[in-house]
Amino acid sequence: MRNALAALGQMALAVAVAVVVAAISLVAISRVQWPAFPSSNQLHALTTVGQVGCLAGLVAVGWAWGRSGRYRWAAQLGGLVFVSAFTVVTLGMPLGATKLYLFGISVDQQFRTEYLTRLADSPALRDMTYIGLPPFYPPGWFWIGGRAAALSGTPAWEIYKPWAVTSIAVAVAVALVLWWRMVRFEHALIVTTATAAATLAYGSPEPYSAMITVLLPPVLVLTWSGLRAGERGGWAAVIGGGLFLGFAATWYTLLFGFSAFTMSVMALLLAGARWQQNRGAGGIRAALDPLRRLAVIAVIAAAIASTTWLPFALRVATSPVSNSGSAFHYLPADGAELTFPMLQFSLLGAICLLGALWLVVRARSSVRAGALAIGVLAIYLWSLLSMMTTLARTTLLSFRLQPTLTVLLVAAGAFGFIEAVRALSARGQAWEKATLPVAGAVGLAAAIAFSQDIPDVLRPDLTIAYTDTDGNGQRGDRRPPSSEKFYPDVDHAIATVTGRPRDQTVVMTADYSFLSLYPYWGFQGLTSHYANPLAQFDLRAAQINKWSKLKSADELLHALDTCPWPPPTVFLMRRGANGNYTLRLAEDVYPNQPNVRRYTVDLRAALFDSPQFVVHSAGPFVVAIRKPPAGH
Repeated sequence: MRNALAALGQMALAVAVAVVVAAISLVAISRVQWPAFPSSNQLHALTTVGQVGCLAGLVAVGWAWGRSGRYRWAAQLGGLVFVSAFTVVTLGMPLGATKLYLFGISVDQQFRTEYLTRLADSPALRDMTYIGLPPFYPPGWFWIGGRAAALSGTPAWEIYKPWAVTSIAVAVAVALVLWWRMVRFEHALIVTTATAAATLAYGSPEPYSAMITVLLPPVLVLTWSGLRAGERGGWAAVIGGGLFLGFAATWYTLLFGFSAFTMSVMALLLAGARWQQNRGAGGIRAALDPLRRLAVIAVIAAAIASTTWLPFALRVATSPVSNSGSAFHYLPADGAELTFPMLQFSLLGAICLLGALWLVVRARSSVRAGALAIGVLAIYLWSLLSMMTTLARTTLLSFRLQPTLTVLLVAAGAFGFIEAVRALSARGQAWEKATLPVAGAVGLAAAIAFSQDIPDVLRPDLTIAYTDTDGNGQRGDRRPPSSEKFYPDVDHAIATVTGRPRDQTVVMTADYSFLSLYPYWGFQGLTSHYANPLAQFDLRAAQINKWSKLKSADELLHALDTCPWPPPTVFLMRRGANGNYTLRLAEDVYPNQPNVRRYTVDLRAALFDSPQFVVHSAGPFVVAIRKPPAGH
């Protein structure tokens, strides 16, 4: 119990250190007027300098740990500072001249920003788009970010970048604590730095996923040790596994499902092995022990998950649901084949290959290797199952586990490198004197080489962060903004006519970035893949299609008044041909790739030719606003 409390205290300290480091660093970066990353190499150069400084600091911290007794707490604190700073400089510096995060407010980041905006407007758990519905997507990351935006008075779209960078830094710092509780501190520094770099390179565009990804390797080791412990031992590890699984359930559904799947595989493997070893007396009891521990993990996880999933589950039990599988209707080329990063001819491929070899050699004799090996094999099994489920017209989105696979193999590669160095050093004093300096130099050079390449790996996402127009109507590259610059005019027109708060107004639009910047409700979502199953996306699409066939304002008003869902009071459209107004919508065409087909709906201008509508133009937009009834 004392060890568990100490671990919790250290994790709380890690969170505090990461938040302070991120806040100070991001504020300092934001106060300088930098050139845009896509058009200048200055930010990349300064990122490299910062990364080298952090890596040098981590080397110094590791050296100090081995030579200090009384002040090891200072080395631990230094480790937390430098891994947090490494994360912040790797992401924050390249984004220094824009207020947007990776991938701007485009595609997936559009609905993520919308969700953050919704939960900044109110702490109540509500769907990102549809009024009156509980959330379908886990709100954990978005709720905390939304509360930070509300408390600081910062627009949600603007808090996205600092919250994303800070949250990943927090996860990396907590991962360091988890590792140093299980392995030597110097080894924990190496493994955490390696997995953090891999996560930043391949998982950072989805920040809440990146948090779980960097935490997953130590958690799998922790859970494996708890499941295989003796009858009275390992319960703290079991509880830790349950807490992580519950946290994942409130954070990201896919990685929650994969983590639960992997833990189940662990328990079943242990049960089978113990049944084989104890076929006589006590065999059943020995086999049931890991399953009993798995049940405890499940109960803890379910209790935590219910804080966010219970409202949705209760509503599903009493309300109609449509297109319930659309969220899984995506099969890109990466999801149709198995990926083997250990066979790439690159620095990453080399470390992953070393990790794969270490897993093969040590899986049976090392708890760490066994846990990571099961995690890797579980990803390949999940991928095959995902391909099989295409027969049922769905998938398990296995392609999104590629960063997780890479991070697991990188963690294994770091341990393999450490054990190889120790094995060579053990051959004699002469070997030790030569091996340690050479290994240190090679390891540091590899870390710098990989880290300084991360901005180039992220360059496409960084470019969009600079070319998208932000909520202030500006672009990070200081070039003329796009049509989003007219959104404030649209927002002002809506507020003037309706006189209502934004969260009491439903908007029908195909320009979904408007909903990302302002907390209006939407009548229809971006695509069915992001839509709440309770919203009945397909039926709403049919309703919109019916509106396109109407000819007069009276017909539209009647259709709105008899709509089975809260009707839109605002139509945000674009001008089309023949005086019509257009909405460019989407439908699910899975298993085709692309999985979405865009189509245009034309609404006659005559539909809004009524005293009950105010029609306002703003740039390319036409906004038709229904006046509230008299006395409202």
